[in-house]
Amino acid sequence: MLEGMPIGLIEKVGRDTNNALAEFGDFWRFVGQVMRWLVQSGWRLRTWQQVVPLMYEVGVRSVPVVAVTGAFVGMVMAIETIAQFRVFGREELIGSVIGLTVVKQIGPVLAAVMLAGRVGGALTAELGTMNVTEQLDALRVMGSDPIRYLVVPRFIVCVMLTPMLTIYSDLLGVLGGYAVSTVFLGVPSEPYWTSTAAGVGTWQVMEGLSKSLLFGAAIALISCYRGFNCGPGASGVGRACTDSFVTSFLAIIVINFFMAKITQDIYTALFGATGFFD
Repeated sequence: MLEGMPIGLIEKVGRDTNNALAEFGDFWRFVGQVMRWLVQSGWRLRTWQQVVPLMYEVGVRSVPVVAVTGAFVGMVMAIETIAQFRVFGREELIGSVIGLTVVKQIGPVLAAVMLAGRVGGALTAELGTMNVTEQLDALRVMGSDPIRYLVVPRFIVCVMLTPMLTIYSDLLGVLGGYAVSTVFLGVPSEPYWTSTAAGVGTWQVMEGLSKSLLFGAAIALISCYRGFNCGPGASGVGRACTDSFVTSFLAIIVINFFMAKITQDIYTALFGATGFFD
């Protein structure tokens, strides 16, 4: 079967596969070290002294872009879906669709993607620059583990603040859909909120927030790993930032799929397969 294939191509495929498997193993070893230091020092005061300043950079400065993105996505959803509801004369049900879609899917995913682009790239660039300028080696020489000192606080911040940013995205998405639906599309206000309340419950909100916890963890781990293992020079840092965002985005999509399947199965096992309006 391989007789007609060039030897060089076979060697390249084998070499690339071996390198990918080695990098995959290195990443999970890095994750294991982060988890070990998180358990050992994540509760200590000096760790939280580093966490608090990072909250402003990761959380507060990400609020505007997350809020604007969520609001306009809710507006677009209202414009795109109103025609289908008008066919059946049930425009008031548009609130349930917008609320459910934003809270379960769009809100968490958009907040995570914005965080991966704005914060993940910055983390990779910062740690990559420290790696290139041998500051990480200097920490090791001084007897301080860079993972404990640099990665654990950033991991804690991303895991803590991604759900909070998701809440902002959800809130602005629902309000944006409400504003367009009631002001421009003529949907009555009270039925809009009634259908939203009927379609969105505690389970749906917690489902979206549980996803965001995993999204935040994936963004922090991937970004810090890429920074710690970037190539030499400015070009190496730039490639690491690009790889960080692309890999984080793919991880968000994959995690979202598996979480959607798992939470759907759990919901069906607990409450049955009935719809909200049955």
